[in-house]
Amino acid sequence: MEDGLWLIELESALQDDCTVDDIYAICHGKALPEALRLDVWQVCLGVRNKTDQLAQFNEIYDLPFQAQLRSDCEEFVSKLGNEDEDKVSVVCDLESILTFYCKNRNLVYEANNGWVELMLPLLSLKLIRSDTYNLFEAIRDTYIPKGCIKNGTVFNVFRLLLLYHDPELCTILDTKRITPDCYAMGWFQTLFASTCTLPVVLSMWDLYFQQSDPFLVFFLSLIVLINQRDQILAMKASTKEELISFLVNMPCNIEADDVLDFCSLAQYYSVKTPASFKRDLLQVLFGAQRGGSSKPEGSVVSQALCLPVSVNELIENASIQNPHPEAVRFFLVDCRPAEQYNSGHLSTAFHLDSNLMLQEPEAFQTAVQGLLRSQRNAIDANSNAGGEHLCFLGSGRLEEDQYTHMVVASFLQKNTKYVSLLTGGYEAIHEYFGESMVDCLEDHDPLKCLLCNKEQLRYGGGKVNANNNNHKVLNSGANSASSSATNSLKRANQQSGHTANNNGTAGDRKSTIDLFSKLSLAMKTKSAEVKEKLIDYISNPNAAEAGSSRTGNGGEKHVSRNDRNGKRYRNVPPVFSIGEDHEDDDELNSAASESSSVARGSKANSQQPSDPAEEIVSIQSFLKGPDVIRYFKCQEVHLNGYMYDSYLLVTATHMIVLRELETRRDRARIIVRRLLQSIVKITAKKRHRDLITFKYGYPEEENLVITDMDRFLIPNASEVTDLISRHIIKQT
Repeated sequence: MEDGLWLIELESALQDDCTVDDIYAICHGKALPEALRLDVWQVCLGVRNKTDQLAQFNEIYDLPFQAQLRSDCEEFVSKLGNEDEDKVSVVCDLESILTFYCKNRNLVYEANNGWVELMLPLLSLKLIRSDTYNLFEAIRDTYIPKGCIKNGTVFNVFRLLLLYHDPELCTILDTKRITPDCYAMGWFQTLFASTCTLPVVLSMWDLYFQQSDPFLVFFLSLIVLINQRDQILAMKASTKEELISFLVNMPCNIEADDVLDFCSLAQYYSVKTPASFKRDLLQVLFGAQRGGSSKPEGSVVSQALCLPVSVNELIENASIQNPHPEAVRFFLVDCRPAEQYNSGHLSTAFHLDSNLMLQEPEAFQTAVQGLLRSQRNAIDANSNAGGEHLCFLGSGRLEEDQYTHMVVASFLQKNTKYVSLLTGGYEAIHEYFGESMVDCLEDHDPLKCLLCNKEQLRYGGGKVNANNNNHKVLNSGANSASSSATNSLKRANQQSGHTANNNGTAGDRKSTIDLFSKLSLAMKTKSAEVKEKLIDYISNPNAAEAGSSRTGNGGEKHVSRNDRNGKRYRNVPPVFSIGEDHEDDDELNSAASESSSVARGSKANSQQPSDPAEEIVSIQSFLKGPDVIRYFKCQEVHLNGYMYDSYLLVTATHMIVLRELETRRDRARIIVRRLLQSIVKITAKKRHRDLITFKYGYPEEENLVITDMDRFLIPNASEVTDLISRHIIKQT
């Protein structure tokens, strides 16, 4: 009864002036009865009321390639098994339609271009010639990509989609030098009419035209490959020709009963793919095909390292608070140099300095581990800033982005799924926000931002020189990025059309910016809690899960009497201690706030000059100073994750730290000058003993007041702590 009701409703709608949306709402992917197929296709393709264009045909068959066209038509019809008298009629209609199409569009027919095969499902409907022609022309204009030629843009795009969803399979085909045009040419030229049986093609087109998504052929082709990936992987030892032959004929295995699942899977993969390429390439790949028109511009796509994502999609999706559960959600990775990141970035971005890959490979690998761990935590927490899809961000300048490309390539070589690259890099983000960047970008400094000061090639530092290229950024920022926008399982023309309209209005962009501004504020308040946890993990990648790391004794561990050789010091209850850093989340933040309240006392204890950032010395001369007992090469670790190449010096009374200058590696700035007596605690990570924290303060009754702290990554740190401990004890 229900089947009968939807058919009655469909018939009623077809009698009225219905739209493709009405048909989709009624049919929901059901197979169409033959009696209604023509009407439904005409509505979906927009040719229901189109005039008879063949009336203009003068029936003169005089094209330069007419003999080739006629021969191909006859050969094709001979395989259909019609009666002889029917064959003549079919050949005549086929040749007439294709001849007029060439003349009407000023096109040249070529053998194996898919036109003849595309006509087969239409001829099976046994329509009058004018209706057949209108359907053929509409299908070609709407659903057959332009430039289906060797190395065409369409196949470059398809390879990027395969790389996005199955990099291992893509790599195997690349290794064999099997490009998509070698096996998928017929799929795209004929919407699978050249490889699938007629019942399968008719059922597939029923669903295809209702979806109104010209890009669906990309994802249908993707499903064909992914469904056969095991067989393809098993054929790695086969020759290139054998593998191509297998690939070409894969769609032949599809049966009519499989079509609904086949198309549903394709829609699912479409939803799981960034929509930017659809918006950017819609006009390039689809539309009326005429002779003399320029070929699709595919240089950008052909040279793309991975799937590109537009800044519009990235920002718009980040502002979606309740995305579809299957929609793309980005984890944004900012690969710019640290000094640029410090001058402005999205609050949702995870910082991975691409320079580390060449300068400090081990640190880079540790940072990547932290990135993946942070991504998993964000996904588990269902954070708006977390997602499976990695979107990498460069500066937007080619000379710098070559390092970003190396980082992206390293992920692809590991067969990492869902890897994309932001088109235009940070420059596109900067331009997108315009005057609203103050609310939407974190730490944006117009005086240091390269895009705000394009004429400024170099910018200097102040007290904390954040612009040293030699400091290593393991990560900064706790999590990343944005959710993404493909609209659930609706047809893609509604998805892309709706978004395109949004992009075109200043009001909608302002609304998106306002939403992102709120998200950015929320991320800023949360980031302080996460940064220290992330730094701890990066410094200690083999540590246990975060929950278990906080179990056990969380109190402060003082050194034993044996450690002090039986001596008391400072004539107060035990203050100085050597223990483990138990990763208290708010310890650094509280210390920083306390230090401001007791700044006078801290300054007196440390005996620092009023402006130590201005004290620049010769490294070798300072290291050879008569007061220096010993020095150690180390790295200063900041709260935000930055690491600076430094030297830690120990004298009889002080601990001094020199940070190398960017411009003069033989010179350094004195950034720490602490009295040894001001050190009240030395802690180390439980499983990363080289990460040492020096805490400064004083006892107050029974409490210990921490006024400040410094953290260093020191090879063989036990030598440093032993030396400093001995000299502290000597002063008691």
